Amino acid sequence: MVGDTLKVGEYILEDVAQFNCTFVVLETADVGERLKILSVAMASQNELLELSAKIQHQVSKSIDKTQREYFLQEQLKAIQSELGQSDQKSAEMEELKGLIEKAQMPEKVRAEAQRELDRLSRMHTMSPEFSVQRSYIEWLCELPWAKSTEDKLNLSRARQVLNTDHYDLVKVKKRILEFLAVRKLNPEGRSPILCFVGPPGVGKTSLGKSIARSLGRKFVRISLGGIRDEADIRGHRRTYIGALPGRIIQELRKCESRNPVFMLDELDKIGQDFRGDPASALLEVLDPEQNNSFTDHYIGQPFDLSKVMFIGTANYMGTVPPALRDRMEVIELPGYTASEKLSIAKQYLLPRQLQENGLTGRQLLLKDGTLEKIIESYTREAGVRELERQIAAVCRAIAVEIAEGKRKTAAVSPSLLASLLGPVQYESELALRTSTPGVATGLAYTPVGGEVLFIESSITPGEGHLVLTGQLGDVMKESAQAAVTVIKSLAAKKIAGKNQTTQKILAQFLVDHQNLKKHNIHIHVPAGAIPKDGPSAGLAIYTSLVSLFTGRAVRADLAMTGEITLRGLVLPIGGVKEKVLAAKRAGIKTVILPDRNKKDTLDLPKDALRNLTFVFVDHVDKVLRIALEN
Repeated sequence: MVGDTLKVGEYILEDVAQFNCTFVVLETADVGERLKILSVAMASQNELLELSAKIQHQVSKSIDKTQREYFLQEQLKAIQSELGQSDQKSAEMEELKGLIEKAQMPEKVRAEAQRELDRLSRMHTMSPEFSVQRSYIEWLCELPWAKSTEDKLNLSRARQVLNTDHYDLVKVKKRILEFLAVRKLNPEGRSPILCFVGPPGVGKTSLGKSIARSLGRKFVRISLGGIRDEADIRGHRRTYIGALPGRIIQELRKCESRNPVFMLDELDKIGQDFRGDPASALLEVLDPEQNNSFTDHYIGQPFDLSKVMFIGTANYMGTVPPALRDRMEVIELPGYTASEKLSIAKQYLLPRQLQENGLTGRQLLLKDGTLEKIIESYTREAGVRELERQIAAVCRAIAVEIAEGKRKTAAVSPSLLASLLGPVQYESELALRTSTPGVATGLAYTPVGGEVLFIESSITPGEGHLVLTGQLGDVMKESAQAAVTVIKSLAAKKIAGKNQTTQKILAQFLVDHQNLKKHNIHIHVPAGAIPKDGPSAGLAIYTSLVSLFTGRAVRADLAMTGEITLRGLVLPIGGVKEKVLAAKRAGIKTVILPDRNKKDTLDLPKDALRNLTFVFVDHVDKVLRIALEN
């Protein structure tokens, strides 16, 4: 019996045991121990066979399912063929073929679309690439290769539309009418590429809509603020999962026209990072010599953008790359004067807010004096956006009283504004100006319009340091250093003589104070939380220091702007329109400008020139005769 057991064990050992297991069994003399070892080996082998069988069953099941679906698909095709019906894939291919024929693509693009369609027809519908290929062909077919709107070349109608929608803006309206006249004489001419530059709220975006309406074209707008990826402009290549064309092609597909008015909003707020530079991608879009063959990465075929009228907008052109700026015709939209805001409020803002709040002109009356009070005391802006919000607040307050039955009509006087809008939010800068030596009024240009800037100077015992505060930039700090040097050099030249001129008094002051070796000069520009920079404050800093050293106050109704050199020359600056309008809002009577900026005053609104005197200077000596009292 034992012998038979040993034979059975040896037989099993030959079939199932592994090499190391066989070695252990042969070393074991006891029959029972041998059988235990063989039992463990058989159990392990059995589990391995079960796992292998399970895997084989799953693979076989998957293959059977695929074969079954394929078999059923083939049967369905055969049945549809017998009934004279086409299968779903064939119907899709015929539909795409029809779309290609209707799209009126250029011959080269049509050949590419047909090649992609032939490739799609050979793919199985279950293939992951099938839907990608079909989406690409649909994009090709849905682009407006030959669709366009007909321009309305009626100049009087266009002038009427522009005047109805916007107040003033003469230069922009003139440019649009010139484009219409040229298009009427030369229908194949290129569309202009304009860029409206101005502070917020002056009507840049709404002007684009009015231009589209006057031309009879469709209007498209995309905001470029914060865009950092080049693919937003040029699209992704089809090799990427979820690839799409860029915003230019997407918007043209939506508007179904190849000649819309296309507004690129916030050009000055484009960013860039490791994903590319969107501003560089726009170079091809906005170049008339190149945009007739603009190639999107996804489409991969040239698309003609020469019929599109591109209009860019920006608050400040300093951040726009020079190459991009060179491709556009820049038109500046300065801020509005108080009288212009009053006219805009009466003609556009008040009627719109009355309608939006369910009121009529009989139910609510806002007289000119009330609107002027809102403009002066509740808004401080170059545009009219905040003005419209304040008018809307008045309309809502009256609407509540009418809805509750407390009154049927209301005539809001200036004295009632405090109860409707709260206390006065802004006071005139006249209250901030004092006839104290060492204080001068400058003018600054910001992306939101012009601002009045106060320069304050003081002198204290010290070691001859120049202290600058008010969060000033490097250029403005250098302007202050240049102003101190100019004062020392010019005063030293004019110390001789008997006349008690300003320079004579200044020179004597420097002698008495040992040329400031034992004194510190402190220059401060208020509103310290706001960064300030630029060279145009040099003239105001110089005048402030001279006023401090001579003890003569600067005229309170006078403001100035200009860059100075070490020789005392006054150089031209930018942003003249915005700065003059800021001076006008602040109640300034005299503005000192560099002599070479005289040409910039020719385009100023007539209302801005009223009760305002301009003095043009080319040297700092001339400034002191006008600016200092006595």
